[in-house]
Amino acid sequence: MNFLRTPDPNPGWLNEDDLQEARRRLPMVYVQALPVRLDPLGYLSEIGLLLQATPQGEMMYTLVSGRVLYRETIRAALLRHLEKDLGAMAFPQLPVSTTPFAVAEFFPSPSETGLTDDRQHAVALSYIVPVRGECSPRQDALQLSWLSPEEALSPEVQAEFAGGRGDLVRQAVAHAGWGR
Repeated sequence: MNFLRTPDPNPGWLNEDDLQEARRRLPMVYVQALPVRLDPLGYLSEIGLLLQATPQGEMMYTLVSGRVLYRETIRAALLRHLEKDLGAMAFPQLPVSTTPFAVAEFFPSPSETGLTDDRQHAVALSYIVPVRGECSPRQDALQLSWLSPEEALSPEVQAEFAGGRGDLVRQAVAHAGWGR
């Protein structure tokens, strides 16, 4: 599912034409984050989902996500995309380890992974990131919805994810130990 995108003011080492050509030929490396709020004991209490419009005008949920730029660390890419999508006052707490809860493989057409991205073959390192501050979506997100884990896993909400991203939310919630 190809979403409307805000032009990247710093596209890294490639201009838009070169990026399109690279996307046709190479897997792209991304980070994606599921922003969460924790209760006082450190258990998952809310999940933050970004609402975006597709070029066809459909509203779909998605995660904080973006490319890792040339010579950029995973931590720097995570922080950059969290601040870009959630605002400077979100105060994300980056994980101690850069080991992701999932390595997601997106393909331009349906595949055995169930994850699709019309633009490219992409590999995304997926993280759960607690946020402590006030979030105000920026860039191409229309709003940030805070849902309970039950709501985020409901069939109605799961149907509103593009490209299989609902499966990643299910994996994240299981990884966080919710529902045991």
